[in-house]
Amino acid sequence: MIELRTPAQLEAMRPAGQFVASVLTALQDKAAVGVNLLDLDALAHDMIRERGAESCYIDYHPSFGASPFGKVLCTSVNDAVLHGLPFDYVLQDGDLLSVDFAASVDGWVADSALSVVVGTPREEDLALIETTTRALDAAIAVATPGNRIGDISHAIGEVARAAGLGVNMQFGGHGVGRTMHGDPHVANDGRPGRGLKLKPGLVIAIEPWFMHTTDAIFTDPDGWTLRSQDGSRGAHMEHTIAITDGAPLVLTARG
Repeated sequence: MIELRTPAQLEAMRPAGQFVASVLTALQDKAAVGVNLLDLDALAHDMIRERGAESCYIDYHPSFGASPFGKVLCTSVNDAVLHGLPFDYVLQDGDLLSVDFAASVDGWVADSALSVVVGTPREEDLALIETTTRALDAAIAVATPGNRIGDISHAIGEVARAAGLGVNMQFGGHGVGRTMHGDPHVANDGRPGRGLKLKPGLVIAIEPWFMHTTDAIFTDPDGWTLRSQDGSRGAHMEHTIAITDGAPLVLTARG
């Protein structure tokens, strides 16, 4: 079911967005050569406790997950492109790290993700992150009343195609509110002018993710981590936004 939030409810969602943004900023600052993925998860867990927030991941067990997730972050490294289950891995020079985080504050959820290069970057990784960021920005720009979900999806796909990238359609954006995942689904490619008409009060997570040379994925033996079929690296960017009477409100904007 699709729910439209009142202006008062959108204001009530701001603290969740600000908290999620602050955690991702702290994780971005912490991520460095020699840091263990479990240390990043512990940092986020500490911040959740200090804020009195609730994790959206730790007990999460959808049909595509092998078991309850058990951690509070998704940490996807290199050819791990989505849903990376944190494990005992020390970040190496040149790793491409994507971090996805969602939490509930006072009963409202926000969801966001970013990708960073640890240590010495590869130019192609920086270009992939830049393309993924541009796709997110292009999608947010058309998230205005009167446009449709297909316009958001098309904006993402258009950026990907211009960069010579494929688009995986198995996972994409989604509605956000009292729970992390709801309607509508926001695919990362689509036809403009199609789908749900955007109305003020609609809150969605928009999350383009691309891989260098494939659009195919497989599930790691851990039952959660999704990896590129050909071993190429991936980047992932996400914001929770609200449709308003004017410009879209980016609830998870980082300083």
